[in-house]
Amino acid sequence: MPQLPEMPTPEQGPEPTTPAPVDINGPIPTAPAGRFRAANINLAAYARNSDRAAMRRGVGQYFSQGYGGGATAVRRFSGTARTADALYAALSGGAAALGIPEANVDAGSSAQEIMDAVTEAVRPVDGTQDTESSRAAIQDALAETLTQFPDADLTNLSEEQKEIAIERYVASDVYRRFSLDVGRTVITKAPNAVAGASRLKEIREYVRETVSAAFRKIRTAGQRLGAGRVASIVRSALGEAIQVFEGYL
Repeated sequence: MPQLPEMPTPEQGPEPTTPAPVDINGPIPTAPAGRFRAANINLAAYARNSDRAAMRRGVGQYFSQGYGGGATAVRRFSGTARTADALYAALSGGAAALGIPEANVDAGSSAQEIMDAVTEAVRPVDGTQDTESSRAAIQDALAETLTQFPDADLTNLSEEQKEIAIERYVASDVYRRFSLDVGRTVITKAPNAVAGASRLKEIREYVRETVSAAFRKIRTAGQRLGAGRVASIVRSALGEAIQVFEGYL
C-alpha cells in the first residue's frame, strides 16, 4: 500500500508535477452487476465502528470497482466537468447573462436570488436525480464561496473566487454522487442516525480535502482556469483525486 497522507494538505502533498491529460475519448464499459458490493462492505464496517481505514478502502473501491477506476472513472464523471465549464461561463458573464436586470442588482438582489439564477442558468430542472444532485452541488459551491469571501459579488467574481467556486462544485458533486450511490449503506449500518450523519460528514470532508489537494497541485504546476480550459482542468483534478482514493486499496 502506498504511503499516503491521512488527509491531503498543502504541506504533505507530493512534489508538484504537471498532471497528465485524461483520455476522454475511450469507450466506457458497461457497468457490471454488483459494482458497489466491495465498497458497501467496507463502508458498512466504517459505519459500524468508525474505522477510517475501512472508510478509505470503501471510497477507493467505489471509484475502482464502482466506476471502473482511473480514466474510465473520470469519463463516467464527464458530466461534472461539463457542468463546471458551464458554471465558470455563468459566473463570468455578469448579471445580464444570468437574466438578472441591472436594476435588480443595483437595488440589492439577495445572494440567494443570484445563486438561484446561476443554478437555473447552468442546470435547468429536468426532473432527473442527477440534475437535482448537480443543482444542489452548485448551491453548495456558491454558498461556500460566499462564506470564504463574505463581500464577494456573485455577478462579478474575481478569478480567485471563481476558482474556489469551481473547486467546491467539483468536490460537492463527487460527494453527492457518492451519497446517492452508497450513502444509504452508511446511514443504515451506523449505530444510530446521529452516528450515520457524522460518518457521512467525515466522508464529505475527506472527498473535499482530496479534491482540493488535486486542484492545488494543478495550480502549482502552472495551470489555471480560464475560458476553454475549465473542463480539461477539472478532468485532470478528478484524475488526481481518484488516483489518491484508489491508492489506499
